[in-house]
Amino acid sequence: MPTALIDTHAHLTSRDLFDRRAQVVADARAAGVTRIIEVACTPADLEPALQLRREYPGQIALAVGIHPHEAGRVTAGDIERFVRLWREDADLVAVGEIGLDYHYDFAPRDLQRTIFRKQLDAASSTPLPIVIHSREAYDDTVAVLKDAGYVNRKVVFHCYGGTPDQAAEIRALGWWTSFTGVITFKNADALRRTCLETPPDMIMFETDCPYMTPEPIRRVRPNEPQYITHTVRLAANLRGVAFEELARQSTANAARFFSPA
Repeated sequence: MPTALIDTHAHLTSRDLFDRRAQVVADARAAGVTRIIEVACTPADLEPALQLRREYPGQIALAVGIHPHEAGRVTAGDIERFVRLWREDADLVAVGEIGLDYHYDFAPRDLQRTIFRKQLDAASSTPLPIVIHSREAYDDTVAVLKDAGYVNRKVVFHCYGGTPDQAAEIRALGWWTSFTGVITFKNADALRRTCLETPPDMIMFETDCPYMTPEPIRRVRPNEPQYITHTVRLAANLRGVAFEELARQSTANAARFFSPA
């Protein structure tokens, strides 16, 4: 039986995946992916994400939060609904993904910061970990997290794309980074260095599917949870350990990070 893995960040509500979800989940299980954390980050994602969790109890867990791209469209009622889930849904595993995106700037930056801070403040009374989206917004993301009192709380910068020095600062603040198939890309030397420098008890992996299909199958679309094995295998070779060892370690790390304790 394949070594168990957790895909710590997936978007199975993507139409290309949701419409054939039974096969996607079965293929993941066959590849050894025993748990998938589904991330619902728009109001429209919520119902299909909740449906996925109902259909695959024990296999699909759920994180919910308002993505920075939504900051200009989200309503007070939307925010209320997310906050209510954080406080009342005992089966949620995280808040997120939330944060800042200065690459696309789909919403004004000041509004992104406002919605980000509102969510952090609302989540602060819960034990839930925080899943961060930060793209070309590192300094502001860190500043908002610090100001909101999240130093040494469970925070992960998902789909990490920053520098090794930034990752070191993130770890010093008590936060984590999570790696996607991007570490397999030719031009990702800095990310591979970051992966190599991440302590064994803090390393986690994700697909961020339907995006970021890893090499050597990068042309395959959409990405799926089953393909996380390629990312973990590359990381294991990089770190000079057996695939099975890194799979076990990263799975234990993910289980510990996404527990409410």
